[in-house]
Amino acid sequence: MIVISAYTSHLKNYIKQLYELIKKPEMRILPGQLAFFLLLSIIPLFAVIAAIASCFSISIETLISLVDHNLPQEIADFIIQIIDGKSLSINIIIFCISGFILASNGPHSMIIGSNLLYQVEDKNILSRRIKAIFMTIILVVLFLFVLIVPAFGDRIITFIINFIPSTQISNIIKIGYNILKYPTSILIIYYFVKVLYTIAPDTKIKWKETTIGAITTTVGWIISTEIYSFYVSYFARYNLLYGSVANLLILFFWIYLLSYIFVLGMAFNVSNYHEKIDKNK
Repeated sequence: MIVISAYTSHLKNYIKQLYELIKKPEMRILPGQLAFFLLLSIIPLFAVIAAIASCFSISIETLISLVDHNLPQEIADFIIQIIDGKSLSINIIIFCISGFILASNGPHSMIIGSNLLYQVEDKNILSRRIKAIFMTIILVVLFLFVLIVPAFGDRIITFIINFIPSTQISNIIKIGYNILKYPTSILIIYYFVKVLYTIAPDTKIKWKETTIGAITTTVGWIISTEIYSFYVSYFARYNLLYGSVANLLILFFWIYLLSYIFVLGMAFNVSNYHEKIDKNK
């Protein structure tokens, strides 16, 4: 009974701290900022992909077709205008660097928010900005992976298989993808999120102290992405005006939901961090 009572008290204290964290203003502001700048960073990323594809003589038409078939029409049209006919040049490089620097405002807000939640002092602005750019690269690569594999992976694989004449090879690719999809998604999302949670605050955070938040975020991202993927596959309508608007709203809501789950995972880590400090007092 004593053990059960102690565990219950510990759980109540943990939930109370978590609730107090969620009520903080930064917890309401951070998800929106992160979602906006994350969406903003995707545009230069597609330009980089198109430029690299051009350098390696990969058909831009294939890339355009892939974007056109797997993204909401309005987003696809906007991205196609950027990547169509582009090659790697100084203008593209400047555009991409500027885009990533601008997008780094999201992770920079995350660093400041982490410092407030962990109750640590901010480092100098230059140090935070360099770290924010590094975090932006990690976050964009992670989001690109989520788009390519969990979100649109089934549609992309189907699209690729249509270009393969051999049915046997097509079946092998499809089976291999279905086997590796979830284990790969879980491992990559978990590891990248853990890295972001560990380096975000301007203080030393142990790798194991971010486990609960990384697990929460990984599970939340997989579930919400599966729901979004299901919607895109079976309910998305691109031929009607209200259908296109609804698809855009669902896409933006999904990105916001990913951002909110990410910030919520951070709150779990912070609550666990303060709980351990209180126990050691």
